[in-house]
Amino acid sequence: MSKILITGGAGFIGSHACVEFINAGFPIVVLDNLSNSKEESIRRIEKITGKTVTFYKADMRDAAAVRRIFEEQQIDAVVHFAGFKAVGESVAKPLDYYENNIGGTFVLLQIMREYGCKTIVFSSSATVYGMHNPIPYVEDMPTSATNPYGYTKVMIEQILHDICISDPEFRAVALRYFNPIGAHKSGLIGEDPNGIPNNLLPYIGQVAVGKLQQLSIFGNDYDTPDGTGVRDYIHVLDLAKGHVSALKYAKEHAGFMPINLGTGHGISVLEMVHAYEKACGKPISYRIADRRPGDISANYANASRAKELLNWQAEETLETMCEDSWRFMQQNPNGL
Repeated sequence: MSKILITGGAGFIGSHACVEFINAGFPIVVLDNLSNSKEESIRRIEKITGKTVTFYKADMRDAAAVRRIFEEQQIDAVVHFAGFKAVGESVAKPLDYYENNIGGTFVLLQIMREYGCKTIVFSSSATVYGMHNPIPYVEDMPTSATNPYGYTKVMIEQILHDICISDPEFRAVALRYFNPIGAHKSGLIGEDPNGIPNNLLPYIGQVAVGKLQQLSIFGNDYDTPDGTGVRDYIHVLDLAKGHVSALKYAKEHAGFMPINLGTGHGISVLEMVHAYEKACGKPISYRIADRRPGDISANYANASRAKELLNWQAEETLETMCEDSWRFMQQNPNGL
């Protein structure tokens, strides 16, 4: 029976996608090097779904290890999450990001070609819209980036686009995420970063449970309703379901297709803080800090293409995003 290879399937978004693919009846195989995730998440996917997950602890840059998976499993499609993802770290360590994200994808695509696997759903990002496009972002806007992490997404999209031109049978969907938050309703899986969180919601959560003292809000003088940055926050469960829809679409449509996955409206940092306070029933200590270089005042998606092509739209509310995140944080104060 043919299977889907999910790279980075033990991570935050990958683990939720594994659950949705299993629930939708797709047999999956997971590859993850556990550099920013834990094997415990695989066990928890199994607990949620009641299904055993075939897991390979391997690095996508290791051609022999990836080839072994294709040799041992009948892989007919790849959902590609694996990659380094911290913007600030990418500025400090650009070579690591280019070598891991682009180099690893290059190995993966070469082995897909060897084994005649011509379908991929790629985990891209709204960072590909750069600094100069007006909001809301639409998929046919020019792409650019403001940091090495963003450029890895731009470059991988370009590689996929070029492969589709060279091979009329190749199918690639690049899902441009906005800001994934929340957790599984069970509280068993959620965002569990190593070290100090880079993203807003896990940081707020760690302040709420007392692990961190205070949230820093970077800038309150933006041209937004309350002066703080506005982003399009999307529940990770909605995002995961979008991958199932995207794979079904890719199997039926050759060529390269970028698709935004967002709610289509923005939420400010202060709005998020207040919504989380309501969910956890306690005040969140915060201070206003200087703007971070490269941050923009607002971004959010035009999500109409996802609705039109994938029959998908975000359904979860800001309240449920915060409630689900808090449930995970309470059940896992020290992570998985």
